[in-house]
Amino acid sequence: MSRKVVRTSKFRHVFGQAVKADQCYDDIRISQMTWDSNFCSVNPKFVAMIVDASGGGAFMVLPLTKTGRIDMSYPTVCGHTGPVLDIEFCPHNDNIIASGSEDCSVMIWEIPDSGLTTSLTDPVVKLEGHSKRVGILCWHPTAHNVLMSAGCDNVVILWNVARGEAALRIDSVHTDLIYSACWNRDGSQILTACKDKTLRVLDPRKGTVLVEKEKPHEGSRPIRAVFVSDGKILSTGFSRMSERQVALWDPKNFREPLTLQELDTSSGVLLPFFDPDTGVVYLCGKVRFKCFEIAFRLAQTHAADLCVIISVTGGQQYPLL
Repeated sequence: MSRKVVRTSKFRHVFGQAVKADQCYDDIRISQMTWDSNFCSVNPKFVAMIVDASGGGAFMVLPLTKTGRIDMSYPTVCGHTGPVLDIEFCPHNDNIIASGSEDCSVMIWEIPDSGLTTSLTDPVVKLEGHSKRVGILCWHPTAHNVLMSAGCDNVVILWNVARGEAALRIDSVHTDLIYSACWNRDGSQILTACKDKTLRVLDPRKGTVLVEKEKPHEGSRPIRAVFVSDGKILSTGFSRMSERQVALWDPKNFREPLTLQELDTSSGVLLPFFDPDTGVVYLCGKVRFKCFEIAFRLAQTHAADLCVIISVTGGQQYPLL
């Protein structure tokens, strides 16, 4: 009788626990915009959150140590004329943050070391080039002053922030709304997920498509995708029966997924976040989140990568090949 072997994992029993009330950020009026975005960004100094604002868009930047109840009169960054849709701190300078808005612009802001004492209305740089709202921002992971933006005009723009101008405009690739866009770890490739049900890997120097996958998920609802370890791609989407799915792909062979797993039935879009240091993917939704560990090992029989995804919350093991 064969005995099932359970793979050892230090993340097997990971669980989430809420911190005490005095360590939380309380009474913050988070934006009610109907847009699938993170609505927040954090670095070793600050945490930023998009908030409700009248007469334009705004977001709040707090020092990490400023916990507890936040006064309603706390200063904000409020230079946009339309609602803010996405924000992201620069990975190379903790005081720099970018914001994209419904007013079709991207703005770069510099936050003082001690935090905001008065509201900021004038950006360091204003980037204009999109014809519709800008909902996705992503800084280059290794090159300074390079920012990627994607808008509802189906255009991806790579900005030279130091010069305040577009370095590359990718406007002939996507035929519909761009759901997500991200860099790989060294910034040599861009991954996009589009409403036309296609995942695309782009060359950021030429703006051309290196490889693409049509219909990674059969459902009609939005898909998301991120690069993970060893150049693999993890995507989230829906089946034809509206069941939420997570799949792992090898861009070198996009025909079939390395694995495709159905999670549950829900209408909420799953936003994937990958931690390269631990190899853990966090799938976040409106109500709950799931954790997955991605581990790669060399198969002795045919010298190919095998991958195992372990659902931390469920404590179950799913071999891929």
